[in-house]
Amino acid sequence: MNRPARLATVALTASAALLLTACGSGGGDDSSSDKIKGADAGGASASESPSASSSRGGVKRPEITLSKEFQADFENWTNSDPKLQAILNDGREELRSEYAAVIGADVNSEAVAFYNSKATLPSAHKWIKQFVDSDDTLIGKVTVFNPKPLISDSGSGVLYYCVDERQASTRNRKTGKIVKTADKPENVLQYRNRLDRTSQGVWKTTSSTVVPGACSR
Repeated sequence: MNRPARLATVALTASAALLLTACGSGGGDDSSSDKIKGADAGGASASESPSASSSRGGVKRPEITLSKEFQADFENWTNSDPKLQAILNDGREELRSEYAAVIGADVNSEAVAFYNSKATLPSAHKWIKQFVDSDDTLIGKVTVFNPKPLISDSGSGVLYYCVDERQASTRNRKTGKIVKTADKPENVLQYRNRLDRTSQGVWKTTSSTVVPGACSR
């Protein structure tokens, strides 16, 4: 259920590039692949856990709710540095917002717009629209692990993390047909994101590349 690679990541600092090795090296080209598979045919009415805090840091953030039939587990998503934890928090919610938009068939999700910059929002919309157009939703589980956040010398945030999609599927809302994600190494993805902090204190994603098979588990 690989998502297509998004906008090519801008050049990272040397220290950021070192995160590739830390997250489980590999990579090859930033190639496109199949869409992510699975979730609740009834849309987003059934809920898992909503976002941790809608007013974290004094900023009112959108509440994001996933279907009971789709689970996103974030492992070891903590850091003792408050600034790096803030990057982890907003990076997590950016990913959850896109899953929720697919489940809710909401191409123009306010939450997706909240966590994405003008540079990455079109590609996020394009990814979500694939599911809306094919009338597919998400079921099963993804595991998000091995997060590596840092703040570059320029003040931008860099966040690498891995997503294991092999326990997730798509389900067609009309036919009920389920397509399972293949149990293959390329379905363990690495996300390489850059984030910039707004004046309101939100870390918005400003570039993102997804590399199939760049993580191992």
